[in-house]
Amino acid sequence: MAADPRQPGRRGARRAVVLLTGTGVLLTGCASMPDSGDVHPVKAQGGDSQVRVYAVPPRKGAQPEEIITGFLEAMTSDDADFATARKYLTAKASKQWRPEESTTVLAAAPDVSQPAGGSRGQPGMDYPLQGKQIAAVDAQQAYQPMAPRDYRSSLHLSLQTTPEGKEWRIDALPAGLVLGASDFQRNYFSINKYYFASGRDVVVADPVYIRRKQDPVTGMDATAQSVNSLLGGPTNWLKPVVESPFPTGTGLKDGVTSLTFDDRNTLRVPLNEKASHVGRPQCVKMAAQILFTVRDVTSTRVEQVELERSDGSQLCVLGRGQAEEFAADQLSGRPGNQYFVDEKGRLAVLSGAAKEITEPDLVPGPFGDGRLPISAVAVARDEHTAAAVSKDSSRLFVSSIVSDGELGEPVVESHGRNEHDRLSAPSWDGRGDLWVADRNPAGPALLRLQGGAGEPQKVKIVPGLDGGRIEALKVSADGVRIALLLKKGDTTTLSIGRVERSGPTDNPVVSVTELRPAAPQMESVTAVSWAGPSRLVVVGKEAGGVQQVRYLRTDGSTPPDSLPGLNGVKSVAASDDPERPLAAYSEDDGIVRRPAGGNWQTMVEKEQGSFPVYPG
Repeated sequence: MAADPRQPGRRGARRAVVLLTGTGVLLTGCASMPDSGDVHPVKAQGGDSQVRVYAVPPRKGAQPEEIITGFLEAMTSDDADFATARKYLTAKASKQWRPEESTTVLAAAPDVSQPAGGSRGQPGMDYPLQGKQIAAVDAQQAYQPMAPRDYRSSLHLSLQTTPEGKEWRIDALPAGLVLGASDFQRNYFSINKYYFASGRDVVVADPVYIRRKQDPVTGMDATAQSVNSLLGGPTNWLKPVVESPFPTGTGLKDGVTSLTFDDRNTLRVPLNEKASHVGRPQCVKMAAQILFTVRDVTSTRVEQVELERSDGSQLCVLGRGQAEEFAADQLSGRPGNQYFVDEKGRLAVLSGAAKEITEPDLVPGPFGDGRLPISAVAVARDEHTAAAVSKDSSRLFVSSIVSDGELGEPVVESHGRNEHDRLSAPSWDGRGDLWVADRNPAGPALLRLQGGAGEPQKVKIVPGLDGGRIEALKVSADGVRIALLLKKGDTTTLSIGRVERSGPTDNPVVSVTELRPAAPQMESVTAVSWAGPSRLVVVGKEAGGVQQVRYLRTDGSTPPDSLPGLNGVKSVAASDDPERPLAAYSEDDGIVRRPAGGNWQTMVEKEQGSFPVYPG
């Protein structure tokens, strides 16, 4: 009896599942995991134990429903070049199919409906596929989330003449892979590639997804995949604002599919002849890009990277400590203190070096002595200067926080009718520039002050906000990306924009381009903070849901890190250093912080302060 095609992964699913024991990995909610077939317990090899899925080829005389289900299952397997999946296709369809070019991610495995026309057993049967699409991954491995939307496609079958006789095979199919979310997460994981900000010696993270194990198409392990992706260049979205010192055409040496470490934790990377003649300064930057890229891919701590010429000779070596000079979050060597606004509108500081919560100190100068009651603040990354918004949100001041001095004149003023229509909280980028939004409906603007001083420059947003208004902003440490909370009607959404600069370097024209949604699943976002090179911490809620504090990647995907619940959150602050505690202001609990891997702890009672911030 044929399987019900509307239930892929049950009767008719014919892949083998091997459970690798040793690390206790458990996958739940895998929409296409079969409940029949053989299960074989085996010994785990090392510490990379996971559930592995091996596809099973079509049996002789398989009915159309079995072919459909078997192919969908085979797409989720680990076969080299998807060899088993291709056995369900005609020769022509197999030749044209490019599984590496795109991946459609559905909330669950695709549903298969009965053939749209004709009766069973007739040639030319078309099986509709449907589901809820939540993301897409392009040929550059870039992830793009989307609000759940209907996905509709089809698989077309026809009878083919084979040595075994007439057999059903798929002769038309969707482009790339079509996977349920659980299968996608099982097979792929997110990494950061690193490129240099244009004209600067600062690396910028470019998140992509690679295979967890061996890539079916290239045969490369995860480390080799990450380097190969890096050498392929930045994703299209980031490309206009970054550069790479690798010579055009540089790749891994022919035949290299695995990169390994020696007993000193040195990663050796053999490159092709295109890189054989670069000088040391250029080679050092190339090695830094690789070191930053691979450090989170392997379980081995990367102590240094050695680049090799195509003949096997050494090109250059770079150590972990030397690479840190290119990190965006190391520009100032700041201690990473925590700051907040106390109950009297003064700027207070808690030492970032303290292991336990300590009594705060007031900063020197007008922001700490009460001369100017403030509502919001941004501390420069060198922690010598701060920018503060007055209590009524109408004026922005810049002043020293390490010495006494005069308050000075406001650097920006807003004439909005109420505080919600005036200035947003400011933000400093890694270049030392100050950003703020004027929310005045009569003249909304995104403003930038070069070096935190001088005449505010209006930043153009391309193609525009379509009637939306900037409610809040945070600029990344590298200065080439900006997170914006955009309000339109009753909805506030989160978008990431690319910061582009043109013209003279001493006075560039700055614009924010190509905004893309970073949390399309959330209908309302309250607060956001950068929490590393490509990670954000976001406060918001989904439609019909409750408020959540969660991590999101800048590409909109969700990392595995989870956060304990917290109610009534109005603001959140994270450091670029993952070891620093996450901080938040809750109307219910005051200012709280969460050490890495711990629970929320009260830092400042709700009557004694608000608006926690880290430098930036």
